[in-house]
Amino acid sequence: MDHHASRKPLRGIKRLSLGALSGLLAGYAAIAVAECVSAAVRPESGPVIAVGGAAIDRTPPAVKDWAIRHFGTNDKLILQLGILAVLTVLALVLGMLATRWRRIGSLGVLAFGVVGALAATSRPDSTSISDALPSVAGAVVGAGLLYWLTGRLGQGRRATAEQPAVITAGDSKPAAAGGQHMGTSRTPVAADPAESGWDRRGFVLAATAAAAASTGIGLAGRALNGSQGQNAVASRKDVVIPAPSSAAAPVPKGAALRIKDVSPFMTPNGDFYRVDTALVVPKVDATSWKLRIHGKGVTRERTLSFDDLLKMPLIERNITLTCVSNEVGGPYVGNARWIGVRLDDLLKECGVKPPSQGGPADQLVARSVDGMTIGSPVEDVLDGRDAMLALGMNGRPLPFEHGFPVRMLVPGLYGYVSACKWIQDIELTTFDAYDSYWVKRDWAQKAPIKTESRIDTPKPFGRPKAGTVMVAGVAWAQHRGIDKVEVRVDDGPWEAARLATEDTRDTWRQWSYPWDAGKGGHTLTVRATDRTGQTQTEKRTSTIPDGASGWHSVVVTVD
Repeated sequence: MDHHASRKPLRGIKRLSLGALSGLLAGYAAIAVAECVSAAVRPESGPVIAVGGAAIDRTPPAVKDWAIRHFGTNDKLILQLGILAVLTVLALVLGMLATRWRRIGSLGVLAFGVVGALAATSRPDSTSISDALPSVAGAVVGAGLLYWLTGRLGQGRRATAEQPAVITAGDSKPAAAGGQHMGTSRTPVAADPAESGWDRRGFVLAATAAAAASTGIGLAGRALNGSQGQNAVASRKDVVIPAPSSAAAPVPKGAALRIKDVSPFMTPNGDFYRVDTALVVPKVDATSWKLRIHGKGVTRERTLSFDDLLKMPLIERNITLTCVSNEVGGPYVGNARWIGVRLDDLLKECGVKPPSQGGPADQLVARSVDGMTIGSPVEDVLDGRDAMLALGMNGRPLPFEHGFPVRMLVPGLYGYVSACKWIQDIELTTFDAYDSYWVKRDWAQKAPIKTESRIDTPKPFGRPKAGTVMVAGVAWAQHRGIDKVEVRVDDGPWEAARLATEDTRDTWRQWSYPWDAGKGGHTLTVRATDRTGQTQTEKRTSTIPDGASGWHSVVVTVD
């Protein structure tokens, strides 16, 4: 009688668990390889970034607003974590599927590679089919690894006449002389694949090697991506911004109130809000950066370098910026001291005229290195306001998060129609001929900033002590200026608040109101009036299509 060593078959939960582990390792390898390849192609072509960007492009504006409102500047991190979570679940499912159908599981991995490739090549900043390479390479490696690992589980093994898994029918009768069975027949029966043995040692070694290799590849990709940004970081450190030919006046005495919990008059760079669609902050080397100005009415097309801008006369101005996604009472507003080149002077040198003077272009389309397009009214850019190509913020070169090396800003317009970060192209065109990124997503073509005010203190649901409570906050109406702020307690009359000294009509204005607070629950409401005589409307509107409106209120309980 022959004895054959047999491996124990895998069954049920254990088999599925090891299949899920195989899928997880395959997914890990696919992402690691894709990110490493993206370092050689373009960091933004990696599948997580590409799919995330495509998701942002296709997300309804109301959903984007909800994400910004609830997650703030962490919205991009939440999106990336969500994508990774979905990929993890899918990897687990495909791994379990591959324990029974290896090829189908591997094809599933390849399918997700196709999704990543399509997402990468469809992004606005994609300029080459090579952007598909990271997703394709990662998917091929992941599919191959899943097929290999599930093979270590005994998948697809079949019994033969020489294997101990052969089952012989009618062997109960004794053998005759010569070793022949009498009256019996042998019928090979294929064993159930789930009953075939599995290569425990081979699987453990393969899984360990795959995990180690994927980790090494992932770290190499991260290092390569990091090294690509080193030149940009070095170029920023080397920037020396010349003294402006037109400096900002000192902030007047009394413009900044010394009241606890009121937003500081000048917002530090690290606290300045950031709202954009870039999942990875572009790191642009200032030494190789170029800006092209072209289009309708441009009689002298120009391509400028960063050094060219540094040699031009610079202006320095305090300007408050506001995001159109800012809800009533929201945090997406900030004030900074900017330094840069006057945009109107630069455009006039290129022959550009506003529509009111016969110019053929009524829209300026600014393009970012990440593919973002922002359209601004040419008439507003050329009406004498301090529109600029900014190079510095609060006395330093622009932070990467805020557009280094160059960004555009136009006082009095919401950021989505004026504040292009990482700008690299300016085209003069018309609103009829071209819709910019946000206009294609149901936002208004033109969006002057609405007159708004906010209560910073006391905080909502605060519990101040009875007596004099200082109610204070900020109000803004960029390029018009704030003329009056009023506060109302419950349903009482409107009372004038004390305004801090105005810096310029392009900056926000602090205000305060000493309230003789009595015990109990109260509602505090604020409204502002701008220099045109327009009082902030009570009517509540959402941020879409051209910015939120309404009075800001807080509810407090006085002890």
